[in-house]
Amino acid sequence: MSEYYGSPDILYLALFFSIFMNIFSYWFSDKVALSISGARPATREEYFDLYTVTENLAIAAGLPMPKLFVINDPAPNAFATGRDKDHSSVAVTTGLLERLERNELEGVIAHELSHIGNRDILLMTVVVVLVGLLSILSDMFLRSRLYGFGSRDNDNNKAGGVLAIVGLVLIVLSPIIATLIKLAISRRREFLADASGALLTRYPEGLASALEKISSYQQPMQKASTATAHMFISNPFGSKSLTGLFQTHPPVAKRIQILRSMG
Repeated sequence: MSEYYGSPDILYLALFFSIFMNIFSYWFSDKVALSISGARPATREEYFDLYTVTENLAIAAGLPMPKLFVINDPAPNAFATGRDKDHSSVAVTTGLLERLERNELEGVIAHELSHIGNRDILLMTVVVVLVGLLSILSDMFLRSRLYGFGSRDNDNNKAGGVLAIVGLVLIVLSPIIATLIKLAISRRREFLADASGALLTRYPEGLASALEKISSYQQPMQKASTATAHMFISNPFGSKSLTGLFQTHPPVAKRIQILRSMG
């Protein structure tokens, strides 16, 4: 873009923006993920079982107690986020708390704590910001053409046309690119967190049973987002969504089969 418009300032701005986004991703991506999901802090008084389960498992895993959040959503689901084990958070939906027995809740929390212990959470959370950045870049290319930045001569009109095409291509490809990124990092990490969580509770059936209940819920989450989908323990778009063609999670049946083979 800088070359097309003959302005090095655009290159400097893009470089500054890139550095800023990396710093922002490291320090604040967990807050972005929680905000996108509509999570609110969970108090010990209101969610006593959630607190006690998490405290006990955190002690057993040798991890600091994460901050706990609740998402007001009937769809049962959960995710962990944060830049490291000392700045981690676990969010669960009200639907999860209503549907699961205590041993099943322990399986889910153990799974999320395993993501923290395995250092998955920073990687998965930063992807939230990077996926959003793809969308921002495509929008910038498109708007640069629509608002006609630069002079109105023929060369700049041609440059604007090229940028508009690039913007349209990015708009089409960014969801696919984002999905491929998430597929590459998410599926193996889910299998590992399942196994680590089962070892932590020493009761694989708890997580297996929880996954059965979670996957049986057909409706998507109210604030389901492609940016955060890979972070959840199960697909937040529901089992019948078109996004099933590009699942960020391994097949639930396979996960359950592996867990029960461990028992």
